Amino acid sequence: MGRRIMIVGNGELPPGVAGFIDLSDIVIRFNDCRSLGAGGSRTDVVAVCNTGRPGQEMTEDSDWRESDGVRQASALWSVRDPAKFSEMESGIRARWPELTDFCADYTAGFAAIARETGKSHIVIPRDVHERLDAALAAYAPASYVCPSTGLVAIAHVLESVSGDGDEVAIAGFGHQGWSGHPFAAEQQLVEALSNEGRLTRVSATSIFSASQGA
Repeated sequence: MGRRIMIVGNGELPPGVAGFIDLSDIVIRFNDCRSLGAGGSRTDVVAVCNTGRPGQEMTEDSDWRESDGVRQASALWSVRDPAKFSEMESGIRARWPELTDFCADYTAGFAAIARETGKSHIVIPRDVHERLDAALAAYAPASYVCPSTGLVAIAHVLESVSGDGDEVAIAGFGHQGWSGHPFAAEQQLVEALSNEGRLTRVSATSIFSASQGA
């Protein structure tokens, strides 16, 4: 039997999900790990937005690196390829002039934190971002800045982390938030992946079914 790789977003979670998440083999959370508590406690990977204000705030905040999720994690994933975002910067500034520091890069800061705390650190390759842009185009999204951190992490897991027999499950993905992400198209893409059997969206019903089968 394969592993359960659980990707936990910062959105609303189904009731009773905490224990189900903690029994997973790998648990991936995001940024400040707001899913801790209602979404269980286990954290193996923290996927971070490594550019702009979120990246700056996390790398400069000692409380962030000492937080429960980050302390527990064995790996940090920077989801934005610095070279890719450097190339995007002029276009972003032209179309969204208010995003003055959106592409400011803090990857080195996350790499340093990983070294200092005994964690591994990777940068998710730009190819993942570019393949997502191509996949999202099928759903005709309005103009957007970039795919969300959550979607990039999902794609990376499906492409490079999961193997034969593994289950990739998600919870806490409401596909809502900052207008610079194409959330409506992202939701359609996630539903398509779920319909193909590549992704499981955890619900109260699926938790109950799993507990009955245990």
